[in-house]
Amino acid sequence: MKKILIGLLVASAVAACAPHTAGVMADSNGQVRVDNNSFAREVQVANIMARPEGGFLRGTGTIISQVSTDLRLQYKFTWFDVSGMTIDDEGVSWKSVKLHGKQQLQVSAVAPNANAARFELYVRKAFSN
Repeated sequence: MKKILIGLLVASAVAACAPHTAGVMADSNGQVRVDNNSFAREVQVANIMARPEGGFLRGTGTIISQVSTDLRLQYKFTWFDVSGMTIDDEGVSWKSVKLHGKQQLQVSAVAPNANAARFELYVRKAFSN
């Protein structure tokens, strides 16, 4: 019994440290993926575009608040080459933003190298630790 309680305690501690990454993703091919339906009712990602800039790919998208309250969010661009492999994903961190009620915010990033062929823009709710 004691081992079961210790096991449950350890499992709940590990789960409490799990990163909160469920959100909404939109990519430069026009696909949208929703990993959290309640979050998707609060935030929309639209106007995804990719264009060349100085030999690199620039990605842009608009994060749209669907609610009248402030939202603290994080977003991240992930870049892929023509074979679908990620490019420098470990070097790209989540960026924090605050959207006021019904606000729209255009975000953009430039690919880390000239091999980028497409990107994904991922948005999630920010959680403080």
